[in-house]
Amino acid sequence: MAKKATSGSGSSRKGTAGGTARRSGGGRKRSAATPAPEATAGVTPEGEIRKASAEELKTYYREMLLIRRFEERAGQMYGMGLIGGFCHLYIGQEAVVVGMMAAIRAGEDAVITSYRDHGHMLATGMDPKGVMAELTGRAGGYSKGKGGSMHMFSKERKFFGGHGIVGAQVPIGTGLAFAQKYNDTDNVTLTFFGDGSANQGQVFESFNMAELWQLPVVYCVENNQYAMGTSVKRASAETHFYKRGASFNIPGMEVDGMDVLAVRDAGREAVEHCRSGKGPIILELKTYRYRGHSMSDPAKYRSKEEVQKMRTEHDPIDQVRNRMLHDKLANEDDLKEIDREVKDLVAEAAKFAQESPEPDPEELWTDVLRPVEEHA
Repeated sequence: MAKKATSGSGSSRKGTAGGTARRSGGGRKRSAATPAPEATAGVTPEGEIRKASAEELKTYYREMLLIRRFEERAGQMYGMGLIGGFCHLYIGQEAVVVGMMAAIRAGEDAVITSYRDHGHMLATGMDPKGVMAELTGRAGGYSKGKGGSMHMFSKERKFFGGHGIVGAQVPIGTGLAFAQKYNDTDNVTLTFFGDGSANQGQVFESFNMAELWQLPVVYCVENNQYAMGTSVKRASAETHFYKRGASFNIPGMEVDGMDVLAVRDAGREAVEHCRSGKGPIILELKTYRYRGHSMSDPAKYRSKEEVQKMRTEHDPIDQVRNRMLHDKLANEDDLKEIDREVKDLVAEAAKFAQESPEPDPEELWTDVLRPVEEHA
């Protein structure tokens, strides 16, 4: 489902993502429906079925399941003392990044996010072995064991991190979009950040510059409703984050972030908005994390019943599974085979991460300064 916020009196831009729109600044308002228990992926509030082939659904299912199983294993390894420092898991939010990646040109468009980044790495196509090895601080990791959970990058996949400072990736993502426009490309940047960082001043500065210069950036607000442990209702005066760009004339949409097809469709519309030269856009992706903010967070600020209700009624992976079975696009054996494949990938990554050597002490002196290239 999607709601929209558009700036300017009398605005009437037609909504295409999900067929529902909520506009601010002139225009009829309509509330999007809450997903039904045991919801099936890709059903709009009006009961319309979003289009997706069997292969597309299997791909989304596999990618979300890989993130889920990878994060579960990372949590286990953290508990065993094999992963140190901070570790923020993405369990429950998988549909957000998988849906958005389905909307862009992988390897060409840029992606940047916060410290809850393992899922984004995997969704961009980064090797699970290299990601897990970085979590364990080994030489086989993407940052040679020196970055850890929050600081991994891939030039090949156009993934720019992984950032430990709350909200710091937003101006960097805006800068990536500036470079894309300056270099006269038609690429876009997906800049992910959470509801907690949405109140940062640097976010609003970025909005202003992005709209002023009409930069091709999609601001993806992953609203998991609790930031670091405080309910959105207690921390934000405006709880509808898709409206946050109104004073900068930036349009926005609210999307069911637990439905990968809803995210994909809204993502495609947002990316086309940017790619066609219309400037930035904000997507508020309403999602939910099943675990605490980090591995050290017992999450006592919400009830177990609330978490279980979300798992039972809105789980993004179960929604896709239910649709494939209901529409006979896959059978139980097909899904079990995908499950086995994913389980093997994660087991291989965990094995590699534990067997990869520790970084050489000499690595302390590398990657500190960029070598100066001499020009004739």
